[in-house]
Amino acid sequence: MSKKILCLFAGLLCLGISLSVLAQGQGQGSSSSSSDGEGIGIYLLGTGDILDVRVFGQPDLNSTVEIDGDGNVSSLPFLETPIRAQCRTEKDVQKDITTEYSKYLRSPQVSVRISERKSRQPATVTGAVNAPMQVTMLRRARLHELLAKAGGWTDRASGTVQVMHTQAEMCPAAGEVFQKTSAEAAGNFGIMVIKISELKAGKEDADPFIRPGDIVMVTEGESVYVTGAVVTPRELVLRDQLTLARAIAMAGGSQRLANTDVVHVYRTKDGFVGQEDLKFNYAAIRKGKEPDILLKPNDIIEVGQSGTFSRKGLMELFTGTFRTAMTVATQRSVIF
Repeated sequence: MSKKILCLFAGLLCLGISLSVLAQGQGQGSSSSSSDGEGIGIYLLGTGDILDVRVFGQPDLNSTVEIDGDGNVSSLPFLETPIRAQCRTEKDVQKDITTEYSKYLRSPQVSVRISERKSRQPATVTGAVNAPMQVTMLRRARLHELLAKAGGWTDRASGTVQVMHTQAEMCPAAGEVFQKTSAEAAGNFGIMVIKISELKAGKEDADPFIRPGDIVMVTEGESVYVTGAVVTPRELVLRDQLTLARAIAMAGGSQRLANTDVVHVYRTKDGFVGQEDLKFNYAAIRKGKEPDILLKPNDIIEVGQSGTFSRKGLMELFTGTFRTAMTVATQRSVIF
């Protein structure tokens, strides 16, 4: 009986060792380092982060320290040489602190953990979004992630997103070049302009990484107005190179008695008092005989009506009278 128990115990021990080895192998296979320098898997320290440093059996050496402006841990007890922390992990810092304390202690056991992560500035999402906000950035995220977090863009969006970097990458990848922007910078220096249509199409270049401190602005479109003899007079947002024909179509199209030969576009002109009256042949544009025109901010499109005794008015009047007579005749034939 004792031999059977001994064999059973040995078998269980072998099984336990095998499961332990298997678990270790799976753990090693699933671990992966993030390619993002500020990724989720590996958090790299920066100025302002607070570390909790503990030395086992030495309570006088326990301390909470903040990484200084130079990126170092410089206020640990009995250590005169600063410990480099910028762009390193807490484990790297722990090894260096252990090495330094080994000069005074025999086999010191040091623990370093991140108490507060304060080195990353929030990214700001503003403009034509449903919920403008600041997003805490513990890593770089794609543009679509921040836009989704802000509730997506509104109907006022012009069709472009501007991404501006306000500070240098804290831990840039090898070979990465950064140009700091400022409010006084001329042109689009340092500002990336992205088309929403390309972002929706899934183009990788239109979905860049957003870094801590970035400003993401969904630009609002200017207005144009469609009035007169259209089905639904309305205000439209100027986006995606809006043309005259498209604007009238978005207003439901022209009415039957509309004078489509002459459509007025009232446009504000620099140095011009009032508005400039531009005339276009919408009928010819629809037939492809004349080129469509691009609208500008604050354009007012007015589609006039044809006169009652004009050729189009008389034809519409005759057609309407004939249609009414046929309807009445048909109804009578059905009734009687």
